[in-house]
Amino acid sequence: MGIQPQIGQIVKVLRGKEEGSLAVVIRIEDDRFVWIADGDKRRFDHPKKKNVLHLELQEAVSSEVVNSMNETGRVTNAKLRYAIQKFAYAKGD
Repeated sequence: MGIQPQIGQIVKVLRGKEEGSLAVVIRIEDDRFVWIADGDKRRFDHPKKKNVLHLELQEAVSSEVVNSMNETGRVTNAKLRYAIQKFAYAKGD
């Protein structure tokens, strides 16, 4: 299999209701599944379990999200939104 997702990584949803939207990996279940949230429609407290095959992993990993998860085991929805905005802005979307 290709690259493994990591916590704090920005992903683009390829399948499902949120198709085309960006989210952040907040937990890794196993080789096939990760939990994602975007801080907006999909809050940290209600993440979505997604098959890795239904996600397009982006190069970007949010250091803010990684640090927050390492320190407290959670991340604020505002940080998730900020990470996604920052990525989208840098990409020029």
